[in-house]
Amino acid sequence: MNWLWAIVVGLVLGLIAKAILPGKQQVPLWLTIILGILGALLGNWAASALGVEHTKGIDWIRHLLQLAGAVILVALGDRLWVGVRGKKHRTT
Repeated sequence: MNWLWAIVVGLVLGLIAKAILPGKQQVPLWLTIILGILGALLGNWAASALGVEHTKGIDWIRHLLQLAGAVILVALGDRLWVGVRGKKHRTT
């Protein structure tokens, strides 16, 4: 069940990250999910390093760090995807 939850969280974070980034991203949905999962892990690591991984109530700081990680990874993933797939597929 943990993997299913990770996929759902990765999908949500990845799609929000794509909505935040300007322009159209060429990253496919499966890669968006993976980058969203990795962004969540990166955000959890950053929250742990800052000492804010567990707070009373909703962990807003941890969630914002997860989203920031997803935005960074989706932006980098898009650049790498376009570089690997070729510039002819890129439309702005």
